[in-house]
Amino acid sequence: QVQLVESGGGSVQTGGSLILACATSGITYRGCIAWFRQAPGQEREGVARIHPGTGSTRYATSVKGRFTISQESNRSTVYLQMNSLKPEDTAMYYCAVSRSSGWFLTPAEYDYWGQGTQVTVSS
Repeated sequence: QVQLVESGGGSVQTGGSLILACATSGITYRGCIAWFRQAPGQEREGVARIHPGTGSTRYATSVKGRFTISQESNRSTVYLQMNSLKPEDTAMYYCAVSRSSGWFLTPAEYDYWGQGTQVTVSS
């Protein structure tokens, strides 16, 4: 059974930091693992992804230089280090896994999803 469980969300002030974790089980890493976010009334958008086999990463322009995606050596846990947070980063954050692709960081590419963890950044 595939499971993805996010943790680490919370409420911080502008400029603060959080680290999110996605603990996985029952997954064969054939494609990328990614972080997406969705604010109320907004479309889900890709934040960052990593290819487990190569370590190749991709980031949304809006978070490049502020967020870092990484993984444990055994690939079971993926992190999102979030620095210099802005109110526009406020959203529910989800981790997701693609069976075979995920290169372009779009929701349609991803097959398994976690339950989400809330990030709120106050101004």
